[in-house]
Amino acid sequence: MNPIALLDYAGVAVFAATGALAASRKQLDIIGFLFLASVTGIGGGTLRDVILNLPVFWVTNSSYVLICTAVAVLVFFGAHRVESRWKWLLWLDAIGLAAFSVMGAAKGLAITGSPVVSVITGVLTATFGGILRDLLAGEPSVLLRPEIYVTAALAGATIFTAGDVTGMPPIVSELAGFAAAFAVRGGALRFGWTFPAYKSRPGRRPEDIP
Repeated sequence: MNPIALLDYAGVAVFAATGALAASRKQLDIIGFLFLASVTGIGGGTLRDVILNLPVFWVTNSSYVLICTAVAVLVFFGAHRVESRWKWLLWLDAIGLAAFSVMGAAKGLAITGSPVVSVITGVLTATFGGILRDLLAGEPSVLLRPEIYVTAALAGATIFTAGDVTGMPPIVSELAGFAAAFAVRGGALRFGWTFPAYKSRPGRRPEDIP
């Protein structure tokens, strides 16, 4: 199994775990666990395949759905052993984001040959599942929290794409992209890295408009 395939399966499992942990925080039943785990695990890849006009990956390979199911069941019976489920969710999400930013970019580049499309599909694959999870679970959205999130996926997808386009060995560009995304997101979680927020300013008075 090549590194991209391993990242693909691992990313689905990790994102599914974050969905199941979100379900545990809401004290849902097993169906809620299965639903949130599956939506989070395969949501970003589904959007990517629809945009690329490809057969949706989990329709052609049901292993992804089985992975989400297995993870949901494991978390359902084991989440109570994790003292800080919110902390685990954030760090697992960072791992999934890093893996999916590379995997999504690799698929976009392989299908279209466009570095721009590669970066976009990497970002969408890495972030959309987490956005759906937070929306459905009623959690604070990853997009609305102050620390850097989408930029981490952008960094991972960009570095992988740059490495691949310049002829670096696939394993090197994949690991570099993964490391970059995880470092940026991990730094945001650990040190609170943020971008300056927009501050509103009063509009001009009508008499000041030329």
